[in-house]
Amino acid sequence: MTKEKLMKFGLASFMTLSLAACGTTDDAEDTDTSSEETTEETDTSSDEAVTLNVAALTSGYGEEMWNEIETAYESANENVDIELTLAANLEEVIRPNMQAGDYPDVVLLSVSREEALTETLIKEDGLENLTDVLDMNVYGEDVKVSEKLLPGFTDTMVTNPYGNDETYLMPMFYSPTGLFYNSGLFEEKGWEAPTTWDEMMALGETAMEDDKYLFTYPTSGYLDTLVGSMLYASGGSDFFESAMSYEEGAWASDEATKVFETIGDLSQYAHPDTTANANPNDFTQNQQLLLDNETLFMPNGTWIVGEMEEAPRADGFEWDMMAVPAFEDDADRYAFTFFEQIWVPSEAQNIDAAKEFVTYMYADEAVDIFAESNAIQPVEGSTDLLTGQNEKFYAIYDEGVLPAMGGFAATDPVPGVSISDELYGKVDSVMSGDVSVEEWQNSVIEASDQLRPALQ
Repeated sequence: MTKEKLMKFGLASFMTLSLAACGTTDDAEDTDTSSEETTEETDTSSDEAVTLNVAALTSGYGEEMWNEIETAYESANENVDIELTLAANLEEVIRPNMQAGDYPDVVLLSVSREEALTETLIKEDGLENLTDVLDMNVYGEDVKVSEKLLPGFTDTMVTNPYGNDETYLMPMFYSPTGLFYNSGLFEEKGWEAPTTWDEMMALGETAMEDDKYLFTYPTSGYLDTLVGSMLYASGGSDFFESAMSYEEGAWASDEATKVFETIGDLSQYAHPDTTANANPNDFTQNQQLLLDNETLFMPNGTWIVGEMEEAPRADGFEWDMMAVPAFEDDADRYAFTFFEQIWVPSEAQNIDAAKEFVTYMYADEAVDIFAESNAIQPVEGSTDLLTGQNEKFYAIYDEGVLPAMGGFAATDPVPGVSISDELYGKVDSVMSGDVSVEEWQNSVIEASDQLRPALQ
């Protein structure tokens, strides 16, 4: 398995995300015939009435946009009746039905969540291959899905989890991530946003003198984008790929050690309530710490503004976001690009209709509906819909910050082994001092060693 197959992602091409529209690729031109065949086949299948069960995680974007999508798609395709299942705890809602053999047709549920339902289906070959969706026309439009998607989004180990060119998870709402802070407080105090980790820790000392803490996080799962950006900054894209594909020695390397130790240093400046609140029920209390000026930085994505829109805040509060600090002066800084995924279970009853619905996710009509809730699709022209703070957030790649993207390669199930649990879940214990940085790193190394032989 080559690195090229594991993650075909060029930083240069991805820089177009927030700059300009992308044109038709040569690959798309080569597949005109297959697209026509696929479209004809889909049109035939859509002649019969179908009840399509769509399950979607509700987050900071809210539920209303999905209700509008339901209405819009049913109006556009009179042969389809959408039945929505919307929940913040979607795994708990749909897992029992799936275990009983009753699967949704379409699911919006990302990887790297605590319940790991998506990863479980990946390991069990439970997802439908959606590669052909890229060559299908967007529903209601004379353009292929592949022609509308921004470059790079279907060339990662997240969308192509088996280390080849086959896509099983389609990209949805994307967001640059980083460290969020109150620029109003920084202006009031005369502080500069740190650009290196040395400056970050020095600011931690300054904050403590002002009875504030440097750092918090909603839950440990939110550290995936922070750790990802740090891995890129420490060793570059090749090193990131080696770590994500469990290459021998990657997690024991100097580059990885630098990341573990830096997060260990952060624990000295973390708000003491962080670990107690870092759970699905209380995570907003950690986010509130930032709004109350009790902490300075929090890893998150652009959805945080809408999620905390009604929450009280300190006078003069103004949302801002910065890239993860570099390890050295004038070194590259990264902002990990988080994106959600939509997929079709291989046991779904209406696979053809499900694929057709997935193409609609990239239709202009759908993109506009999602954008009204600040959920930005990774399609051509989507950033033109941005306004206000989101416009500023998505422009981070225009400021010399490099994008980072990707995730762990898929493996066959290894009982009792979860690399995410070891890498992210154990951070709470590191922050509380119950687990040392060395113990934490060794647990990740051990998990990586156990997963390497199980690579798919």
